[in-house]
Amino acid sequence: MKNIRFVASYSGGKDGALAFYRAVQSGFRPLALLTTYNESAGRSWFHGVPSDLLHTVSASIGVPLELIKTGEGNGYAADFEAALERLKKTKGARACVFGDIDIQAHYDWCDARCKAAGLESAFPLWNGDRRRLVYELIDLGFKAVITIVDSSKLSERFLGQTITREIAEEIAAAGADICGENGEYHTFVYDGPIFKTPVNFKRGDIVRRGGYSILPVLNV
Repeated sequence: MKNIRFVASYSGGKDGALAFYRAVQSGFRPLALLTTYNESAGRSWFHGVPSDLLHTVSASIGVPLELIKTGEGNGYAADFEAALERLKKTKGARACVFGDIDIQAHYDWCDARCKAAGLESAFPLWNGDRRRLVYELIDLGFKAVITIVDSSKLSERFLGQTITREIAEEIAAAGADICGENGEYHTFVYDGPIFKTPVNFKRGDIVRRGGYSILPVLNV
């Protein structure tokens, strides 16, 4: 798998960033950051990052951004597959890298999209210990700010906190998964070994929606 040309499923969060880092360290060659984008909301799906900030992230990493503008339902999977097929034809992509850890349904969905497009799927974090993965991210120097919390599982006081070992253990002590793999929280990574320079951003006002508390991150 050395020198395999890949695109990364990149939401802007910590697991995607660590998976990208591991793929590059193992000899994979990055072609693009692939981000699903909710055009009606003006934000990326799941992590809620606006497009101008995503482009700033892309510039700092030094890898082009590919936005998949898509809605909900069956169209989401079809749009993802179409993007993979296009990148295979136009850029010679051979694999897509994902940041999933151990939820089989997520693995199966991602793998099915790649199979449909004729690409390999790669999961650099798969079956890793969740605590060790969070610690690895921190120890490597990645900076991930908490931007979304499931209000039924975590207090809003975690919003805006950059994850440290201490913050991670406070999350676990609150009864949530330390890695947030079950959706307890989401992050935005703004610095670390994959970045040329830290990504400057500003914080918006907290929004409460559907049982989640959201701290918008905005381009400066």
